[in-house]
Amino acid sequence: MALERTGNGYLVDPSIWSEEVMFEMAKEDDIELTESMVNQIMVAREYFAENSSVPPIRTFAKVVGIDKKILFKEWLTGPMKPITKYGGMPQPTGCV
Repeated sequence: MALERTGNGYLVDPSIWSEEVMFEMAKEDDIELTESMVNQIMVAREYFAENSSVPPIRTFAKVVGIDKKILFKEWLTGPMKPITKYGGMPQPTGCV
């Protein structure tokens, strides 16, 4: 399945998002999503649905109950970009 993605890897049409799409995107990027990562993506999607915005990393760490440092280690980058990308959400702006 070839997914149409932006230059930054985000879905061109976020409405096609599903768990299958999430795993396919990660596979295309050579990322193996752990159960913890999938849970974080689902929590971020809930937050986005309720607030129409992506949470800043400090807020997100509190929401998922995981220390910020652990989130950075788990994702090997700033966590909010891959979380929003694989979650079919808009790319975060500002300090994430």
